[in-house]
Amino acid sequence: MTERVAGADRRVERQGRRRGVMGWVDVRGRRLGGWAFILNRLTGLGVLFYLYLHLIVLSQLAVGPSAWDSLLRNWFLNPVFLLLDVVLLAGLVIHGLNGVRLALVGFGIVIDRQKALLLAFGVLGAILIVIGALRFISDAGAK
Repeated sequence: MTERVAGADRRVERQGRRRGVMGWVDVRGRRLGGWAFILNRLTGLGVLFYLYLHLIVLSQLAVGPSAWDSLLRNWFLNPVFLLLDVVLLAGLVIHGLNGVRLALVGFGIVIDRQKALLLAFGVLGAILIVIGALRFISDAGAK
């Protein structure tokens, strides 16, 4: 009986330790699925931040064509912004593929193969990110 109570106390302690936003990044006892959860949350927040930033940038179109052309020449073709484009692509690919993985698991399609699916989508995501990064670099060099 004491062992059962001690086990329940440890479970409550673990759950209490992971409460709130800081629980998202608590590395104690995390397995691969836990890291995928953290990565999904962080990429989701990054994509949300980008959406607001994108709307602010698009508001320059209301100022006029000269303001947009100036923004394009001075900012968007800068190598730093091209690197941020690659980061955005990585966030979108990671969040999207992990969302597909979670949907498949949620529908009960690949419950027993979650780790293999996560690794396969990780490799696919890495390939997509490298291809996209090379495309961004080659397109920037042409302009």
